[in-house]
Amino acid sequence: ALGLFTGIGLSEAKARETLRNGALSALLRRAVLQARSTLGPALDKATGTLLYNAAARLKDPKHLGFLVGYIARREILTDLQLNAALEYVRSHPLEPLDVADFEQACGVGVCITPEQIEEAVEAVISKHRAELLAERYHFNMGLLMGEARNRLRWADGKTIKNEVDLQVLHLLGPKTEADLEKKPKAAKARLAPAEKQKVAVVENGDVGTETKSLLEQLRGEALKFHKPGENYKTDGYVVTPNTMALLKQHLAITGGQVRTRFPPEPNGILHIGHAKAINFNFGYAKANGGVCFLRYDDTNPEKEEEKYFTAIREMVEWLGYQPYAVTHASDYFDQLYTWALELIRRGQAYVCHQKVEEIKGHNPPPSPWRDRPVEESLLLFEDMRKGKFAEGEATLRMKLVMEDGKMDPVAYRVKFTPHHRTGDKWCIYPTYDYTHCLCDSIEHITHSLCTKEFQARRSSYFWLCNALDVYCPVQWEYGRLNLLYTVVSKRKIIRLVETGAVRDWDDPRLFTLTALRRRGFPPEAINNFCARVGVTVAQATMEPHLLEACAREVLNEQAPRAMAVLEPLKVTITNFPAPKALEVLVPNFPADESRGFHKVPLHPTIYIEETDFREEADKGYKRLAPGQPVGLRHAGYVIAVQNVIKDVSGRVIELEVTCTKSDVAEKPKAFIHWVSEPLACEVRLYERLFLHKNPEDPSEVPGGFLSDLNPDSLRVVHNALVDSSVLSARPFDKFQFERLGYFSVDPDSKEGKMVFNRTVTLKEDPGKA
Repeated sequence: ALGLFTGIGLSEAKARETLRNGALSALLRRAVLQARSTLGPALDKATGTLLYNAAARLKDPKHLGFLVGYIARREILTDLQLNAALEYVRSHPLEPLDVADFEQACGVGVCITPEQIEEAVEAVISKHRAELLAERYHFNMGLLMGEARNRLRWADGKTIKNEVDLQVLHLLGPKTEADLEKKPKAAKARLAPAEKQKVAVVENGDVGTETKSLLEQLRGEALKFHKPGENYKTDGYVVTPNTMALLKQHLAITGGQVRTRFPPEPNGILHIGHAKAINFNFGYAKANGGVCFLRYDDTNPEKEEEKYFTAIREMVEWLGYQPYAVTHASDYFDQLYTWALELIRRGQAYVCHQKVEEIKGHNPPPSPWRDRPVEESLLLFEDMRKGKFAEGEATLRMKLVMEDGKMDPVAYRVKFTPHHRTGDKWCIYPTYDYTHCLCDSIEHITHSLCTKEFQARRSSYFWLCNALDVYCPVQWEYGRLNLLYTVVSKRKIIRLVETGAVRDWDDPRLFTLTALRRRGFPPEAINNFCARVGVTVAQATMEPHLLEACAREVLNEQAPRAMAVLEPLKVTITNFPAPKALEVLVPNFPADESRGFHKVPLHPTIYIEETDFREEADKGYKRLAPGQPVGLRHAGYVIAVQNVIKDVSGRVIELEVTCTKSDVAEKPKAFIHWVSEPLACEVRLYERLFLHKNPEDPSEVPGGFLSDLNPDSLRVVHNALVDSSVLSARPFDKFQFERLGYFSVDPDSKEGKMVFNRTVTLKEDPGKA
């Protein structure tokens, strides 16, 4: 075999590498032997290269002999023709091929004369004559080549290049010294920081003209997606004699529209990983003018609750997406049952009595009931439907081996649990392996996008649709999105709730979407984060501070400013300049005063942060101290300490100060925030829930994730003060408390006592990186 491959021009190293690939070497051997039978034992290197490329790039080996015949007969002579031939057989998967159409598509028998090449090049040069004369040899000659090749698709590239060189020389003459100088590179315009940020985001799920959407940032597998109706061009897609007719019907129903679906199980709350799935499914459809279904995978009634249905839809819409339709797997239970009967009739499914424990894992013993008669399985399946078997006594299994080696997955099992939508109608329920692809088929989904762990189900996905002769969509897998310092498993979150480590699914220390909303993360920030992560095949595990950075960018533009004091220190202005309170205008967004102002009162009594005062000013300390005045933000006054009042324990409880107008006082080293006639409020300050990056990793946390809880993940400030401008705020309204961070109104707020959650600090804490 080594001699056979080196005999067609492969280097010895390339030949040995080919031999290590069993499938490729077998195909290449077939191709070489077939070509030798026509051309004799000596094959030139050009023919050998074509044979190697045909064997290496052909997706369906059944067409190998057909293509090799054209190469051996010297009817396919160039790589350009071979590329066209490979594309043609990929686009026409059914036998027999239309030979005349194939030959026309591949340029078989087309003869390009030197005169035709000369005329084509002459026309192209005439079109660009003015630019050629102006730029001379600095002109992009590749443009001439490209346009000439477009005019003569099957012409030899070297011949076209020689003709272009000849005619350019005739027009411009030999190169001068100026022609030999390198053309100076045009300086690239640099984006301003704000523009850089704008390029990297998708706003509220909308694909804008000025921003890069998630789709535009796709990498890897997503670039290979097929067009609607061209499912058969996807690697691994199974083509049957009915495939092309079914695809034709599919296109008639959808009009060639992209259709995706987001199929959550309604047995828990969505988390940050689901945000990626939502953005990918809805975003891909939207970017391609298509539609996306929200389909609840409600096939397990024991774990499903109405609150999860509601919360899931709320979160999809909160992220900025509107489902084309809201459907349920249970909508199709009747059709799924009918198809199960048909699967049995076709000898592709059987009723089995092995126990759950027996068929667990990847190497269970074969079922002794695999070959039971069709009529018997039909009767037993009907008995299952009528409730004549106890749970676990019988299942319906499909006759196939999945990619991961698992044999005969279960299609139906017995469950005596009423369903929230169908009541007591059914006591048998379909599994994911049976339901998912068939629901996709019913809804004419074009791209069934799912995470990487479902790759092992791809074979059963294609098999089941084809076993029933129904439209078969294409399943595409992508990597999950995970975050460090958290858990997202439903089971583990339930444990956290049950043990009191968190309050509920929406506790702001979690990374469920309801929790992120409650903490104050804007939906745009979550979408931006998903866009920056992108969609790749590899799993992405990200640091939380990257999500927090996205939140800061959005909140900086969206959250109006207010002033709040978390640890109040009373300050009395002894020389207050007016008989009554002054009105201070505070800009909602100091960087853009055109966005309005709000008023706050300034009384003789104000409150500042305890940490903004020291009895002794250390080197580098710039805030308030005896002998070191500070400015009051937005007030136009500078205050200076006159008297420090302490309680019996020596703790500072009040300051007496004098004030001077800013325009006459010496410029202070710092300006501090303050409140006057404030509202009392509760502030909740959140940190990471877990101490280690991977709380579920036994090597990192031997005691299990519950032993890794951060005791300081929540600090509640019960008697914080906030200025009165926030009085009319409602739950989820967001503010930047100046110098403190971004905060959101919590739903626990009541009249007379507002509650704020800190979303993120103003800057990333370098200690968390």
